[in-house]
Amino acid sequence: MISIQNLSVEFSAKSLFDNINYVINRKDRIALVGKNGAGKSTMLKIIAGLQQPTHGSVAVPPDVTIAYLPQQMVLDDTRSVRQEVALAFSQFDEMKSEIDRLNAELLERTDYESGSYQALIEQLSNLTEHLAMLETDNRDAEMEKTLLGLGFKRSDFDRPTAEFSGGWRMRIELAKLLLRRPDVLLLDEPTNHLDIESIQWLENFLATKANVVVLVSHDRAFIDNVTTRTIEISLGKIYDYNVNYSRYVELRKERLEQQMRAYQNQQKQIQDTEDFIERFRYKATKSVQVQSRIKQLAKIERIEVDEVDRSHLSLKFPPAPRSGDYPVIADGVAKAYGDHQVFKDVTFTLKRGEKVAFVGKNGEGKSTLVKCIMNEIPFDGMLKIGHNVKIGYFAQNQADLLDGELTVFDTIDHVAVGDIRTKIRDILGAFMFGGEASDKKVKVLSGGERSRLAMIRLLLEPVNLLILDEPTNHLDMTTKDILKQAIKDFTGTVIVVSHDREFLDGLVDKVYEFGGGEVKECLGGIYEFLEKKRISSLNELERNKITSVKESLKSNSAVSKGQNGTVSEKCAPAPERGGKSSGKGEMAADSGMKTAGNQGSEKPRLSYAEQREREKMARRARKRVEEAEAGIARIEQEIKAIEDKIAAGDVAGDNDIYAQHQALTKQLENAMSVWELAVMDAESFD
Repeated sequence: MISIQNLSVEFSAKSLFDNINYVINRKDRIALVGKNGAGKSTMLKIIAGLQQPTHGSVAVPPDVTIAYLPQQMVLDDTRSVRQEVALAFSQFDEMKSEIDRLNAELLERTDYESGSYQALIEQLSNLTEHLAMLETDNRDAEMEKTLLGLGFKRSDFDRPTAEFSGGWRMRIELAKLLLRRPDVLLLDEPTNHLDIESIQWLENFLATKANVVVLVSHDRAFIDNVTTRTIEISLGKIYDYNVNYSRYVELRKERLEQQMRAYQNQQKQIQDTEDFIERFRYKATKSVQVQSRIKQLAKIERIEVDEVDRSHLSLKFPPAPRSGDYPVIADGVAKAYGDHQVFKDVTFTLKRGEKVAFVGKNGEGKSTLVKCIMNEIPFDGMLKIGHNVKIGYFAQNQADLLDGELTVFDTIDHVAVGDIRTKIRDILGAFMFGGEASDKKVKVLSGGERSRLAMIRLLLEPVNLLILDEPTNHLDMTTKDILKQAIKDFTGTVIVVSHDREFLDGLVDKVYEFGGGEVKECLGGIYEFLEKKRISSLNELERNKITSVKESLKSNSAVSKGQNGTVSEKCAPAPERGGKSSGKGEMAADSGMKTAGNQGSEKPRLSYAEQREREKMARRARKRVEEAEAGIARIEQEIKAIEDKIAAGDVAGDNDIYAQHQALTKQLENAMSVWELAVMDAESFD
C-alpha cells in the first residue's frame, strides 16, 4: 500500500535514518517505538508528506488518503466545536461534486468504445464505491457520537473553540480526523490529553473502524490493545516485528542478547587481530600475514549495540521520614467557580503508606482537589494535613515551569543545599544527563528530558507524601517503568493523578473516581475499578431496559415517591393463601415485601396476562438473537471465501474484490452491533 524505500535523513551531519526500507499494508496496525529523539515523529511527518527525506522516497498510491495528528495543533478560533468538526465532511462534498462533473461529462460524450471513455466510467465507478463506503447517512449523529466518545458534553458543541484548552483542541482535531475515515491514520501521542474513558473509546474505534493506523504512543495498554505490528527505530535502523508491543518486548530482549553476544565475539576477534598485527608488525617473515590481517580488520563491519543498553536510569526516592497515621483527612470539601460546582461533600481519609489514584474525565476536578490539598486555592469544608507531613508535589506543568535559559546543571544547583551539591553530577548521570548533557540549556531539551529534570528537583528533599499530577506525560516506556518501581519502593504515602492504566496497574490499591460533582472511593487496583465500572454501566442499562418493558406492559400499578426519594409501588392487598384473586388484574403484593428504605425488596408479582405477555416478548428477543447470530455467520462465511480467494492469488481481472471485502466488513460491524443490542434485550428477561 505505502512503500518506504531507501529512506535516509540527516540532521547536522548526524544520521537519523540510514537506508530504511519497509511496507505499510492494508489493515496494518503499527506502533512506532524507540527512545526519545530516535525519529518516531519525523517518520510520521515524512509519511504524511510534511517533511522530505535526505535520500530515498515514500511511494503512496494516488487514491490513498492520509490523515495526520501531530503533538501540537493550531485551530481556527472563529468557529464553534460543531462547525469545526463539520469540516471533516468537506471531502465528501468534494467527492460528490466530482461525481456530478464526471456524470455530466459522460452525458456529453459519444465515443463509447474509446479507451478514455472506459477509463472515465472506471474512475466514476471507483469514486462512487469509495464514497458509498465512507459516507454516513446521518452526519449529525456521527459527529455527536464521536465528540461524546472523546469526552465532550452536548453543551460544548456550540461553544467557540477559543474557549478550550490545548488538550481539548487536540480532541477536536482528532474528532475531525476520525470522521474523515482516511485510508491511513497517523497519530502522534493521541492519548496525552485523553482521560481513561476516552482512551478506551478511541481504542475500540481504531480496532473496529479504522483502516490503516500508524501511531506513536508511550501508553503501553493503549498500543497493546490497538496495534498488531511493532516497528522499532534504533541507531538509524528499524527492526520490524509482526506482533503487539508486549510480545515485541520479549523478542527485543532476545535480539539484544544475541546482539551483545555477537558484539562481544567480534570485539574479541578484533582484539586478537590487533594483537597479532602489533606482535608481528616488524618481522619480515610475517609481513604477508600482517598485511592480510590489516585488510581483514578494515573489512569488518562493526556491530553496534543499542545505546539503551549502555545507559541506565537509576531512580530512588530518599527514605521517607515518618508522618502521622493519617497524612490527609478531607471532610465535606467543596469547590466552585461561580455557578459551576466542581465537586462537593468530598470526604475521605488517607492512611500512612497508602498509594491511591485520582481518575475521571478531564475537567472533573482531579487537579483542583490536589491544589486544595496543597492550599494553593481557597475551598469550602475541612482539609487536614497530618502531623509531620512533608509534601513533594509534581505539577502537571512542572516541566514547563523550568527556566529555559539555565543549563541542566544550574537548574539543580540552584535548589540543592548542603552535601547534595557535591553529588549533583552523580545525580544527573543517574538520570541520563551525564557528561556534556548536563551543560545543555533547558530550552533545547525534549519534553521527556524536561520531565526527568523536574523529577530530579522533587528528589532533592526527603518527603513522606508524594503528589504526582500526570507524572508520565512525555516519558518513554523505559523511564515510566523505572519511575513506577521507584514509587512502589517508596515507603511514604502517594497520590497519583494519571490516565495511564498500565502505569497505575499494580501501583495503587485504591481509586478515587471524580465525576458529576462527586468523588467516589473504589477499593482495589485500576483494572478492578474499570471492571466494576463496566458492570455498573451494564446493570444501569439493563435496569433502564427493564423499566421500559414494565412501562409498556399494561399495569394498574401506581408509582409514588417515598419521603427518602426512593421509588415504591402501591399494590393491592395480596389475597389470602389459598384464596381467589379478585379477577380485576390487580398486582398482588406479598405481605412480607420490604418497604422503600430497607436493604432490599422482592420483585412484584405479575398477573397471568402480564406473565404471558412477558414470555412472549422474551421469545421474540431470543429469536432476534438467533437471527442476528445467523446473519453474522453468513457474513463471516462470505468474508472468509473472499479472503481465501485473495490468499490463493485468484483475483486476476476481479477489480472489485477488495471493495466487496470492505463492504462486507462494514456489514459485519453493523451485524455485531445489532447482535449486542439483541443479547442485552434478551438478558433483561432472565
